[in-house]
Amino acid sequence: MLKTLRNAFKIKDIRNKILYTFMMLVVVRIGSLLPIPGVDTEYFSKLLSNVGDLSFLDAFTGGSFEKMSIFALSITPYITSSIIMQLLTIAIPKLEEMQKEGEDGRKKITEITRYLTVGLALVESIAMAIGFGNQGLIKGYAAMSTEHYVTSIVVVVVTLTAGSAFLMWVGERITENGVGNGISIVLLINIISRLPEDFAALYEQFINGKHIAFGVLAGAIIVAIVIVMIAFVCFLQDGERRIPVQYSQKVAGRKMVGGQSTNIPLKVNTAGVMPIIFASSLLQFPVIIAQLFSKSSSEWTKYLSSSYWCKPEMPKYSIGLLVYIILVVIFAYFYTSITFNPIEVANNMKRQGGLIPGINPGKSTSDYLNKILNYIVFIGAVGLIIIALIPILCSGFLNAKVSFGGTSIIIIVGVVLETLKQIESKMCNRYYRGFLSE
Repeated sequence: MLKTLRNAFKIKDIRNKILYTFMMLVVVRIGSLLPIPGVDTEYFSKLLSNVGDLSFLDAFTGGSFEKMSIFALSITPYITSSIIMQLLTIAIPKLEEMQKEGEDGRKKITEITRYLTVGLALVESIAMAIGFGNQGLIKGYAAMSTEHYVTSIVVVVVTLTAGSAFLMWVGERITENGVGNGISIVLLINIISRLPEDFAALYEQFINGKHIAFGVLAGAIIVAIVIVMIAFVCFLQDGERRIPVQYSQKVAGRKMVGGQSTNIPLKVNTAGVMPIIFASSLLQFPVIIAQLFSKSSSEWTKYLSSSYWCKPEMPKYSIGLLVYIILVVIFAYFYTSITFNPIEVANNMKRQGGLIPGINPGKSTSDYLNKILNYIVFIGAVGLIIIALIPILCSGFLNAKVSFGGTSIIIIVGVVLETLKQIESKMCNRYYRGFLSE
């Protein structure tokens, strides 16, 4: 990784792209520290100490949610909009046709996603401003006149919506003028910004002030767990099952074309981090809604809060963990089903004269692909569950208080690997262009 970056900085074009990305991320982090006018910046700090699951949202926003900064919503509305558009593309034929139109169709879908992002950000900011504003988010709300209170709500709503829209713009500019996927890079820097604080908390809890032998052992265990998780995520992200495909030869004029062998790479973790995000969001949604209407958390919300799972003194709340595991498996199959269509792949292979050795073209091929896919998706889901469970178990049994979890590690490793691959690809393209121009 360091060698790739060192070589990239020797090339002016790539160096400028990396520096551009870095400067845009500096802007993101500065905005994360600017509070919204008229809000109590300590409100969410107190709330997060009582409602553990909201820390998941705070980790994704890089601490902006806790500080209630202008970027408190971060790019979560854009991520939600992208997921919604992906689902609607399967359900609405017109959107499916638009997606198949090529670059023009993708531009139209991107434009719709932008409008949907602003709409979602507006809805979320209104809910937060009104719901939490009545409970103390807005300073001195009890003594405010109706006109002053409405003005304060409008300021919060406009600031949050504009902040989310600006981050979406930053992400698109990074994609266009920088390196990597801009939205993923913004999400990555938000997560990474919380890591020093989390490791400092682990140091204070398990190492500082402890006996030297115990502190060294605790530090070694923490480092070992992190390294093992990163290695396991790398293995899971790169793991794939390659299905061999043989194409028949065809006569084109006086030549025989085709006849080459290739393969269909089926990733073990086909759905990526989406099953964990879906499952976590589905469990958190009722908790957040309940928090909007009540200052104190209800008993039933503890079953849905990961901060109460795996605690020996409160075993009953771990029922929610079983629900979480089931949801991860369900969403792994669901998301894979909408991103990979075995029937369509089998039909395309049949039209192009391709076949899997030993498998008849058509329905037999789609059935075979579906069988292999179901097998590897389950393996991928089990891998995701293992990664997600390690931080939950550490939090429950050892009371380790960290904001990052398995989701954060998967995103960090995935985005870093993908960005490095893109940098290497740009370097290869430059060398090829230089060779061809000589």
